[in-house]
Amino acid sequence: MPRKSKLSELNQTHGKVEKPVTLDQIWGDTGINKYGTLDPVQYDKYVNDLNKSDLQAHAVKIGLVPIDDRSTLISRLKREFNKHASTYKVSSFEKKESKLSKRSKDTLSEGR
Repeated sequence: MPRKSKLSELNQTHGKVEKPVTLDQIWGDTGINKYGTLDPVQYDKYVNDLNKSDLQAHAVKIGLVPIDDRSTLISRLKREFNKHASTYKVSSFEKKESKLSKRSKDTLSEGR
């Protein structure tokens, strides 16, 4: 008779096949070339350290129309960065530890 696996030894998968989304990803682009990073904290620091003319030049390089209001331009740049970074990040489901009581676990395991 086969041994039953312990709950802590089991893995769960989401079943989603991770595949490239864009043609650039198929060719091996990692997404770092456009912004220099995919880390939101690092990009946030970079954008906040730019002066107004450099910020507008960066917006033109990214493909945005530069505007005069610094805070609005920064928020647009961050929004575009997040869109770009999200296409290159692989989603992952982390195994979360169950916080059920022993009685609840016993009730749920009755159907096995």
